[in-house]
Amino acid sequence: MRRLPLTAALVSVALVASGCTAVGDLFDRSAPAPSWSAQEPPAGMEGTDTFYEQQLSWQDCGGAQCARLEVPRSYEEPDGATIEVAVLKVPARRGSQRIGSLVVNPGGPGGSGVDYARAADFVVGSSVRQRFDIVGFDPRGVGRSAPIDCVDDSQLDGLLGADPTPDDPAEDQEFADRWKGFAQSCADNAGPLLGHVSTVDAAKDMDVLRAALGEKKLHYLGKSYGTYLGATYAGLFPQLVGRFVLDGVVAPDLTAQEVNLGQAKGFETATRAWAKFCIDKGDCPLGGSVDEVMQGIRDFLARVDDEPLTETGDPAIPALTEGWASTGIAAAMYDEGMWDGLVEAMRQALAGNGAELMGLANSYADRKPGGGYSGNIMEVIYAVNCLDKPESDSVEEHARAAEASKAEAPTWGPFLMWSSLTCGSWPVKTERSSQPPSKITAEGAPPIVVVGTTRDPATPYEWAVRLHDQLAQSSLITYDGDGHTAYTRSNDCVDKPIDTFYTKGTVPEDGLEC
Repeated sequence: MRRLPLTAALVSVALVASGCTAVGDLFDRSAPAPSWSAQEPPAGMEGTDTFYEQQLSWQDCGGAQCARLEVPRSYEEPDGATIEVAVLKVPARRGSQRIGSLVVNPGGPGGSGVDYARAADFVVGSSVRQRFDIVGFDPRGVGRSAPIDCVDDSQLDGLLGADPTPDDPAEDQEFADRWKGFAQSCADNAGPLLGHVSTVDAAKDMDVLRAALGEKKLHYLGKSYGTYLGATYAGLFPQLVGRFVLDGVVAPDLTAQEVNLGQAKGFETATRAWAKFCIDKGDCPLGGSVDEVMQGIRDFLARVDDEPLTETGDPAIPALTEGWASTGIAAAMYDEGMWDGLVEAMRQALAGNGAELMGLANSYADRKPGGGYSGNIMEVIYAVNCLDKPESDSVEEHARAAEASKAEAPTWGPFLMWSSLTCGSWPVKTERSSQPPSKITAEGAPPIVVVGTTRDPATPYEWAVRLHDQLAQSSLITYDGDGHTAYTRSNDCVDKPIDTFYTKGTVPEDGLEC
């Protein structure tokens, strides 16, 4: 699953507007703890009583409240080593009738729920903001929660800028060796936690958090990969599901190759929509028809594969390669508000200046201009995905899949189909990563709201329909539009039913089209 740059953009806007600083090291457990009745661990969480009995000690941190949640490193050995999970809460507005806590996750895997919750005013509707504490946590291995760090920043620059679409057997093997080395670096530097950062582990942490928040049931908003986390929770603890919204769905039963091909087709559809936008603006630098524009993108990427642009606007990046250029173009597909910027970036790139395109790539990678990364999403994304789904280590198999994908996604197919080869040589294997993914029905849970966007690049609409059909009880909202996810970034037709669902418990009409 790919990076969600829109989240970072919203968080940045929120921090600037509020004048707040980043949370950083402000987490502290010295504040007095509220008193409440301990909760019993649910079935499947035997031996975790002490974790369910803990109380969160909240401290002020820049207009929000921060705490640390203690969880076992391995739920198979709950008496063994522990780690701490960073949690942030933006309390419900004063004077409102508080309903409870709403836990949010922005996606990734590897997105910071702490930063996402801090941007609460942008993440949920105003009526939800008034009546719920908005709570986010950095999942284990992410950000401020025992972060996994595989390589240094300059090495990561090299990996992201390297050729993402090898063209012959020699390049195929070079690609495989490069990412196998990355996987080994993760094993060398991440330690024992590397085998315990799966989505199931994070979902179990989320239930410990529910108990620590004093909630009988979990209310939740998950976007992108956050839908996979939410569905996993619902499958493990259906009796504890409260008001759940899953927006921009990753269906749990998708194989790694289905994810790759589905995203390739999704990005192809989204890029064709951008191509029409570019033409409608007039004087599109890539051509006068959608097919011409798409071929123009492919031709441009082929040229920079052979001759990278030396003008990048970033002193730490000597050349805009195919890897960086592809990442920059992909970044703009997540939000149509970035489409104007991509038109200008492509105009400049075709003239030999890759600075604007490099800026888009930096936003996607959570990278600071000039070097350094704001988080570790571009590393931990592999650590999570490789534990969640089995993947082949056959270079030849990936080469064949990349070639075959051109029939349905000629622009993005090879880029995406090669992307999961890393997991084939991942140094840690678990029972889950060795078995085919399975459906989640969440039998016994109340209706779950599923939201799909028809031209979503990263989570194709078909995946929302797929999960809706699998869940025992669900309601599907369809947004006919562009960009990634819909709630709070589309229109009132989507937002109002979801706001009402959270504040009144009224399930939206199944099949609602917006």
